[in-house]
Parts: sequence; structure tokens; C-alpha cells
Amino acid sequence: MLNKAILDVAAKYVEGDSPRCQGKLLTMGSMASNWCAKHLKMILMSTGDSQEEEHYSLFLQLLLECLNFSAACFSFVTRGPVLGDQQLMDALEKFILEQLSLTKDLISEIKKIESFSSELLKGSELVLDSAMKLCKVYARMVDWDLSDLITHKDSSDMDRGEADLHLVAKISKCTIEKLSEIGTLAADGGGSLVTTLNLSWKGVVSLLQLGKGTLAGKVNVAEIITILISLAKDSMRCAAETWSSSLEQTVSVTEAKRVFLPIKFYLINAVRICSQYSHPAFSVYREVTLCILLLTTMKVVFSKTMILKNVCEVMEELLKPTALHLLNSLLNSPQLNKDQKFQILDGLFGAESGLLSKHSDPHADLQKAFLDDVFSVTAEALATARALLLGRVALFIDLLKLCSDLEEGVVVGIAGRLQWLFDVLVDEEVYSFMLVLDIPASCGDGKSLALTWEPMLMSLLHALKIFMIFISGTRAWSEMEFFLLDNFFHPHFLCMEIIRELWSFLVRHAESKTVNAVMDKLCSLYKIVACSDSQLSVQCALRKMARSMCLLLPSCPPSVADRVYRSIVMDDRSHVSAVMYAALLMEGFQMNLLSDYLRTAATERIYNDYIQFVVDYSGNLMNCSSSNVFGIPVAVLCSTLQSMQIDASVVDEKILKLLSASIQTYKMSADRITKNRCCRLLSEALLIISIAKHLYGKDQMEQVIIELKNLFISGPSELQKCKPALASFMSGLGHMEMAECEESVKTRAAWQLYHMLLREKHWALIHLAISAFGYFAARTSCNQLWRFVPSDASLSFDPESGTNTDEERFMSELKVFLEKEMALPTKAVSSSEQFELIIRDGFILKKQFLKNSSPVVGETPQCKTMDVGGQELSNKKRKLPDGFSRGMELLQSGLKVMGDGLSSWRQDYHDCADLDDKVLTQFSRLEDMVNHLAGLADSG
Repeated sequence: MLNKAILDVAAKYVEGDSPRCQGKLLTMGSMASNWCAKHLKMILMSTGDSQEEEHYSLFLQLLLECLNFSAACFSFVTRGPVLGDQQLMDALEKFILEQLSLTKDLISEIKKIESFSSELLKGSELVLDSAMKLCKVYARMVDWDLSDLITHKDSSDMDRGEADLHLVAKISKCTIEKLSEIGTLAADGGGSLVTTLNLSWKGVVSLLQLGKGTLAGKVNVAEIITILISLAKDSMRCAAETWSSSLEQTVSVTEAKRVFLPIKFYLINAVRICSQYSHPAFSVYREVTLCILLLTTMKVVFSKTMILKNVCEVMEELLKPTALHLLNSLLNSPQLNKDQKFQILDGLFGAESGLLSKHSDPHADLQKAFLDDVFSVTAEALATARALLLGRVALFIDLLKLCSDLEEGVVVGIAGRLQWLFDVLVDEEVYSFMLVLDIPASCGDGKSLALTWEPMLMSLLHALKIFMIFISGTRAWSEMEFFLLDNFFHPHFLCMEIIRELWSFLVRHAESKTVNAVMDKLCSLYKIVACSDSQLSVQCALRKMARSMCLLLPSCPPSVADRVYRSIVMDDRSHVSAVMYAALLMEGFQMNLLSDYLRTAATERIYNDYIQFVVDYSGNLMNCSSSNVFGIPVAVLCSTLQSMQIDASVVDEKILKLLSASIQTYKMSADRITKNRCCRLLSEALLIISIAKHLYGKDQMEQVIIELKNLFISGPSELQKCKPALASFMSGLGHMEMAECEESVKTRAAWQLYHMLLREKHWALIHLAISAFGYFAARTSCNQLWRFVPSDASLSFDPESGTNTDEERFMSELKVFLEKEMALPTKAVSSSEQFELIIRDGFILKKQFLKNSSPVVGETPQCKTMDVGGQELSNKKRKLPDGFSRGMELLQSGLKVMGDGLSSWRQDYHDCADLDDKVLTQFSRLEDMVNHLAGLADSG
């Protein structure tokens, strides 16, 4: 009661305006607060009887009066602030320390106090608000420009102005540190302490803004930023664990906002501090970027679960803009230099950011124990944390979209890290997320935003296109151009498709002058590739280049197609020009893009070249200079027929003669090189006939079917590569009349060929054979279809035992297959099984990428016109040494001996299939290399 009476008397003096009693009142207030703090702990520890309860109630009333008295003292000093009195300033510093310490103790124990809790909270908040107002008043009374002068001075050496600044900085530092401690406690106090939480952290931010940022040398700003980041991370982890442990019902928007609003509050305050104190913020940039990556990673992971859809949308709306603002406060800071900003980017998107390396766990899985992996990442391990890989990709996409908010130097840095993005896309799990996952995205005009869901891959493409538009005409464009050219032959198909889409976007929207310059460069590159390697295999560099150009041309202005065509066929007599032209047509060059005159000329050239080849063909395939380009006219005709760019009616019986001649040449030749050429020509001829269906009514067709039966039934293994084309040919038999009797040689041959195809074990050949038989069965006039199906057809076997066969099972499986083929495509539903299958595909693609990641186009010989004796001579030949040609003859003879030996070995040892495949694969590669060298010898 005595203490209460003393406070009542002292309160009367506080109401006055005389500054003379400030020191005494502050001293008394300090003593009262110290006494209350000690007794608060003692009271809460007691468990008591009625007397203790009464004492407890009286103490809480006294505590409330003490808080009100302290707030009044703050107001009293604020109304009449005094500088120059060292003793008074020391008393004020101690008073602030005691009041805020008491408030801190009270906040930490508030849950244990049942009565007066709301009044005590209001009293403590009044103290906090009064303390902040006092600091602001004193801050306006000193000259903060003197802060640099007092940094290394002792207080005894300071003049009046410097001493005042020193004292004001001390009380500001004390207040900021205590407010941050109180704010941390309030964050754990739940909803009842929201007001205290807001007041304390807003106080920290507002006080740090005093003195033009000079408090950085007094206060540990980096620690305050770290505290805010930790509070945001802890709140996110708590929510993630709660939602992940009880995935039974959809999380509502209200619940998601209740969880994420405090996180947004912490991030906003961190943004305000980082914006003003960039150097302290940079010292903890790893903690800052780790928090941002945690948020983006969790948003991507939550997107996989349907019942967390609302959570993802709220994160997109509330947290993403603030998180990006936090990152931008560092990247756009004028206080940080370029190297510091690039250091931040390297930490996020550096060479080893989350990628598998020899130092990381090769069995790490983005899905296993995911939450533990994500939230256990430390700032020190941030650079190599695989668990945050998805978050890095999502953040990179966001930065690309919002590049207009970044300064030019940072945009250049992001452009220089586009290759990192492709390195990450090769990872099988990132690849699978790209193809399967839909993520929330904001769209709108800036005034009103709407949320939509889009595939992650589409979001990436959209972001890259936005980035291309923004950086056009800036320093960053050179980086973008290098990226587009450098990845033109990227070994991974997804990256290749992205590059093609970006090139198409560029030529679709750029000015005509720019498009012409781009296509001229690509044509030059195309010629260099053709000079270095004139192979026409599907995956060769020349075909890849041609495929890309064919995809680009429809997006270009109409005149560009004529420009490219003339550039390529300008010298139609040269070997390189012929190969380039053929590669374009084989990759689906759209002739309808050409002007009428060139389109007519191109069509005539294709047919005339084909006719000339058939007329000149004598069966002596060794007359051709290079096996890589043998039969180009037939391959070109086949490709243009498949793409329906030429009317199939122009094909006549000559193709049947060519097919028969190829079969005969194959049978008579013992040379493996010649056999390979015959196989290629045979496949193309079969495909042409399957398209030109009017040929099935010709008299020569019966002899062709019989010859095919004699060739394929019990034929050598190298004919396996011709079976896809044979399946297409066999489907067309439904367009010809067939006698259903065993006396018909043609019908028996058709039965045997279908038996062979339907016995195939390889899944791809089974698919082609069933498709062909289904097409045939739907159009043939034959009624005894069972004769075309062998009793041991692949689909007849019991899938469980693999030994029992049943004809009814074949017909049932055929029906299911055909129904699937005819069904309309529907949007695939993402499932865990589908996701795992795509991961497996991604793993196979990554292995192929790592195997083929060596540069495709390196130092290549130049195919330039040379000036010799004042005249321009193109493709000037130089004779190779005689020893080279002699060596090639020996190599080819050796290959023949090896091939014969392998054939004998395979017949004697049927149980070495794995070793057989490996040996044949290596032998085939050796054979291709020798064939390529032989071509050089013949043309040299």
C-alpha cells in the first residue's frame, strides 16, 4: 500500500511542466519498475491460499499503476526535453531500460496472468508507444551529421553537440534492442499479442529510420533482420507441418490468410530495414535468400496437393510480392556495388546451386522427407541445397517476369545466368515438375490482378518471352543472343524445344530487317554444319539444324522462306547444297510458304530427281560416293509424301521396280555397307507405296509381296530396322483383292508376313504391327482374318505366366487397343504413378544428355569460295594421299571379315543377347565411321 501511495503522490508532479524534477521522477520510476519486475516473478511462482491471492490481486493493481506512471513520465519528459545535462540523460537511459525490461517480463508471463491481463497489456503498449515518441523528439534535437566525428571519440573529448548526439544515440539503441526482444516474445504469444507485435516491430523500423541511417554503427541491424527472417521461417514451418500431417480437408482461404498475414508482416518490416541499411542486410543475405527460397519452394510443393490449392493462391497473393520486394531491396540498392549484387545472384543461381555434383548425395530425393530437408537447410549450405531446387526455378521465373523492376546491371546478371536454368531443367525431377505441375500465376494490368493456374513449363516460356521483350535494345540482349545461339544444338529435348519456341517468338515479332539478319546467320551456320558433317541420320547436327529452321520459317514474314530457299539451293550442283536441301525437306519444310514460282519449281525438282535416280539405279550401289547421302531423292520424296506436300498420284510403277531391285541387290551383296544402303532404300520405298495406295492394284504387287516374304521370313537381324516400314506397307493390303485360299501364293505370303509382325516382342514393333493389322482388318474384303493371326501372337500370351496362349485374348486386346487409338485425346490427370513415369523418362534423358553434352559444332572446315588466280572457284578439291585410299580398302575388307564372323557367332550362341547387342552396337558405330571415311576418300 505504501508503494501505491508513493506512486499516487509522484503522479501529481508528473502532470506539471517543470523540468527541474525530471531527474527525480525518472529515478523513482526506475526504482518502481525494478521492484515490480522482481516481485512479478515471485508472485507468479507462488501457489497460494486466500491471503496470497489477495496479495496477488493487489500487486497486479500496483503493477498497472506503475505502468501508467511510467507512461506519464515519458510524456512529461517529451513535453519538455532537456539536453546538455549528463546526469539527467543517464537517469533517462536507465529509466528506459527498466521500463522496457519490465514490459518484456510482463509480455513473457502474460499467459499466466488471469485477471487484469487485458488492462496490463494496454498499459505495456502505452509504455512502448510513449518510449518511441520520446526517442523521436530527442532525435529531432540533435545534429546527426556529426555522427562520423564521434565514432572514434571518447565521451570526455566531445563538445556539447557531439555529446548530446552520443547520448541520444545511446537511448535510441537501448529502445530499439528492447523493442526487438519484446517483438520476438509477442510473436510467440498468439492472437492476444497482435497489437504488441505490431507496435514493437513498427517501433523498431521507425526508430532505425532516425538519423539518416547512422544508427547502423550503434545497433546490430543485421541481427534484427535475422530475427525477422527467423520469425517468418518458423511460422512457415509450423503451418507446413500442420497442413502436411492432416491432409483430410481443404484448407480455407480464411485459414491460409490467418497464417500468412504475420509472415507478410515480418517480411514487410525486413524490407523497410534492408532498404535503408543495405550493407548490414548484405552481411546476412544468405539468411534473407534462404527465407525467400523456402517460401517459393513450399508454394511449388503445395501446388501438387489439391486440398492446398487455396494455400497456394494466398501465398501468390500475399507472400510472393513481399518476398520479391525483399530481394529487390538488395538487388536494386544504390549502396551495394555490382560484385555484391552478383554474389547474391550466384548464391541463388550459381553453377552449383542445388545441382547434383560429386560432393552431393546422388540418392537425394526431392520427395522423401521433404519438409525436414527443406527446413533443415542452413545459410551456409544454401549454395548446394538440392531440396530448394524447385524454389530456385520458381524464383528465377518470377525474376524474369518482373525484370522491369530491376536495375539494368542486375538484368544483365540474370541474362548471364540463363544457362543455369537449362542446367537445372536437365534434372529428372525438375523436368517432371515442369511437365506435370500447374502453379498459380498473377495476371492483370497492374491495377487489378487476377489469379490463374498454368503449367509450370508455360509459365517459364511466358517469363522468358517477357524478358526478351524487356531487354531488347539493352546491354543484356547480347547475353540473350549468345544464350539462344549457344543452345541451338542442346542435347536435351526439353531445352531444345524451349530454344526453338524462343527463336520462333523472336522472328514472329521482330522487324523484317532483324528477321532477315537472324535467318541469314542461321543459314550460314547451317552451311557450316553441312560442310563439317553431311550425314542425314535423324539425330545428326544437320537434321537438328534443319528441323529448327523448318519450325522457325512459318513464324517469319512470307518473303523469308524464298530467301532461305534460294540461299540453300543457289548452287544446286554442289554436294553440300544437295544435302542441305534434302535435310530441310526431310524435316518437313513447308513448301506452301514459298512463292508460286518457287513452289512449282521445288515440286518439279523433287519428282525429277526421284525419276532420275530410279532411271540411273543399276543395282551397283558402290558407285555412290558416300553412303550417307545415297538415295537422297527417294528419301526426299518419301518425306514430302508423308507431309502431304506432293500428290501421291504422281508415283507410278517405277517405285515397285526400285523396291524389287533393292531386294535383289541386298540378297546378292555380301558387303555390309551395301546392305545398309539397301535397307534404307527398301524402307523408304515401302513407305512411299503405303502412301500411294493406288499402287496396290498393280499387277506387279503380287511379286513384290512374295519377294518381301522371302526376304523377311528367317531373314538376317539387320532387316529389323526395316520392319516399321514393312508394317506401314502391310496395312495397305486392305486396298487390294486377295483370294482366301491356300492355293494363292500372294495370300499365303501375306499371312506369313503378318504372322512375323504379330510375333514381335518389342513394344514399339508390337504397336506398329497391331495398328497396321487394325487398319487392314477394317478395309479388307477377307472374311477369314484369323488366318492372318499366328497362334503365338504376342498379344495372345497370358500376361501373368507369359506361356499360355489364347486366340480370344488376342482379339480382346486388339479391340481394346483400337478403341484407345480412336478415342479422343483428353487432358491427362496428374497422378503419382504418372509422375514417377515421367521422372524415369527424365532420368533416361539426363543420362543421354550427360553422354552427348560435348559440343556438336566445334572447329569446322570452312566451305567458302576461294579466289584463285583472279577467279572464284568453289569447292576446290585436293587429292588425298594414295596411302589413305589403300588403307580404306583394307578397312573395308576387315569389316567384311568381322561381319561374317559375327554372323557365325550369333548362330552358334543364342543365349548371349546382352553381349550380342553391345558388340553389334559398337560394330555399327565402327562401320558408320569407316563409311564416312570412305566417302571422304571417294570425294577427295
